[in-house]
Amino acid sequence: MKQSFLTNRIFWLNFSFWALFFSYKFYDFTVFMSPKVAFVRIALPMFFHIILSYTHYFFILPDLLRHKNVSEYFKKLLPTLAVVMFISVLAENEILAQYSKSGYYDSFGWVRFVSTLWDHMSFMIFTGMIKFAVDWFELQNKKQQLENEKLNAELNYLKAQINPHFLFNTLHNLNYLTQAKKDEATNVVIKLSNIMRYMIYDSNKSTVPLSAEIDYMRDYLDLEKIRLNNEFAITFDTDDVDDKIEIAPLILIPFLENSFKHGVSDKCPESWVHLKISSSRNRISMLLQNSICKKINERIDHSGFGLKNVKKRLQLSYPHQHTLNINETEDRYSVELVLNLDK
Repeated sequence: MKQSFLTNRIFWLNFSFWALFFSYKFYDFTVFMSPKVAFVRIALPMFFHIILSYTHYFFILPDLLRHKNVSEYFKKLLPTLAVVMFISVLAENEILAQYSKSGYYDSFGWVRFVSTLWDHMSFMIFTGMIKFAVDWFELQNKKQQLENEKLNAELNYLKAQINPHFLFNTLHNLNYLTQAKKDEATNVVIKLSNIMRYMIYDSNKSTVPLSAEIDYMRDYLDLEKIRLNNEFAITFDTDDVDDKIEIAPLILIPFLENSFKHGVSDKCPESWVHLKISSSRNRISMLLQNSICKKINERIDHSGFGLKNVKKRLQLSYPHQHTLNINETEDRYSVELVLNLDK
């Protein structure tokens, strides 16, 4: 469809050029001669201009653009130009001579040679420039499409890494909960079902309602509360959230998961997490702070896979539209994320 649309636009661009050229020349010539004579004197040379221009446009110039072989280009161009000029001069001598009393069309000297060559070359170069412009725009469009496909592929790859990462953690929690807290197993299965539905279906979308991401985070928190016997303080403030706003899926949860990985443990009963999410029509803000549990930090992997992953996703999903500040002290970890959606 796009190719057909582009072809139609190119056709009408070329057609408009020749129509405007003919109209202007016809108006100019009819001041000094009859419409019939003006038509013949314009249409005949123009016919050969068109023949040369589009022979060059479709059959000669594309080879130069593809193979970059200048010598082969001129080997094709010069004979074509010579043949068209020769035939056009013969036609003008035969037809236009009867409309001219100056004797201009009775012979072929250097002045007429240069004039004829200049006319043919001018139109050939102009239509060639259209070809260059069209090919350049097509090339830029293809580059943009390839870049978009590359970014989408990379983004999908990062999402594919995130899903198993969270699923593994959740299944691990489920295994513990179903054994140690059988009376809460049903609630755990429901929460896990909500999480898996979001991961499998919604995460494949480019955007989801912010409320869906928040519901996912609440289910995650509920599972962690059950696993940890609620032995930590948590606040989750979403009072200033616009439910209609859209966000890339699974873009906030890695930070929350990271806070439990490093800061919350049943071995540290003083653990705490404070999370606040707010939004407006064109802005989303998240402030996440948590304690740091030294007992779990001594034995966990500090590769930071989850954070590296989400930072890359932020660069792909919100290029030049996000601000991420991460600060860590001896006893506190803080994440401040701002997404600007109006750029």
